[in-house]
Amino acid sequence: MAPANFEPVEEQLAYIRKGVVEIIPEAELKAKLEQSLKTGKPLRVKLGVDPSAPDIHLGHTVVLRKLKHFQDLGHTAIFVVGGFTALIGDPSGQSETRPTLTPEQVKVNAKTYLEQVYKILDRQKTEVHDNTEWLGKMTSYEVVQLCGKYRLARMLEREDFRSRLAANQPISVHELLYPLMQAYDSVALHADVELGATEQKFNLLVGREIQREYGQTSQVALTMPILVGLDGERKMSKSLGNYIGITEAPQDIFGKVMSISDELMWLYYELLTDFTDRIIVRLKEEVRTGVLHPMDAKMQLAHYIVAGFLGEDAAKKASEEFRRVFRDRQSPEDAPIHKLPVSDPKRLSVLLVELKLASSRSEAERLIKQGGVEVSGTRVDDVQKQIDLSKPSEFLLRAGKKKFVRVVVE
Repeated sequence: MAPANFEPVEEQLAYIRKGVVEIIPEAELKAKLEQSLKTGKPLRVKLGVDPSAPDIHLGHTVVLRKLKHFQDLGHTAIFVVGGFTALIGDPSGQSETRPTLTPEQVKVNAKTYLEQVYKILDRQKTEVHDNTEWLGKMTSYEVVQLCGKYRLARMLEREDFRSRLAANQPISVHELLYPLMQAYDSVALHADVELGATEQKFNLLVGREIQREYGQTSQVALTMPILVGLDGERKMSKSLGNYIGITEAPQDIFGKVMSISDELMWLYYELLTDFTDRIIVRLKEEVRTGVLHPMDAKMQLAHYIVAGFLGEDAAKKASEEFRRVFRDRQSPEDAPIHKLPVSDPKRLSVLLVELKLASSRSEAERLIKQGGVEVSGTRVDDVQKQIDLSKPSEFLLRAGKKKFVRVVVE
């Protein structure tokens, strides 16, 4: 008889598949789940993260949430802090060699990462490791042995390496070690499953091969999509300024979620909530038929996200604050409508001048720096901020206390 904490395999697979891009190969995952159900032994599910920055944003949580799904199903969640691999730098998606971090930087970043990770994972049920535990102890002979288990030709098939070679851009030898070191993490931990974003696919597949080379059963590789940022085009990134940090103030998280396009809202529903596909399809249909206003659907999403990280009370207060701001500042009689054609992104300061919300670029930039400009209730203080005008959308601009324009892009 199966242990009570394991659901039937097909139910587990349905839960695991939600929001996933690839399961490589799914047949192996099904077999592992069947064996787990039969023996009562949970799968060891690994996620490795290099602490290359101090804070986590919603983009990072997509794969963390999938690790939590395995945890919810009764499997062992293993969170690996890449204390050693962060010193090398992951070349995934990079057009040039990453600058290396100091051990001190990695240590500080790792501390805040762990504090924030536990907003998603169950602290008591999460196995945490720093890969310095085993990688830092490898002898040079053992490193040479590891390198001997993979072919250079295969390594250079990697897209970021191939494109850099074609462009005559340098590749440092230490970058070739990164996939091997990350793969060895799976050997050290006897991982059954490894999770990662789509850009990590190469690294995850190297892990499968290296495990076989060390006489282990290959892990299943599971990839998750990269979350699109607030601009609706590029991956969420702190350096691009299109991110939502999970430790930001509740009203800021709420306002930023409300600023995304109606179209992007559904991707956020899929990747950042536990709503079933059936519920999301129903919500889409209610919006399409006019039963549910898009803003109400988005407010439900914003409430869910804030509550998940900062609690239900914080979410209620943020929702009430947004409603008050929206009612006071965005009522049709107070905000004139200005229609713009679909076009390339435009700098916010330029747009403020064009819409006569500021008399000059210098005034617009001063207002932005002073926190006197809002886009759909979210304060903007970046003078370089670009406004996406590439697709139909609607948003409210406020400059100062009394100047409002509802912009309709069509």
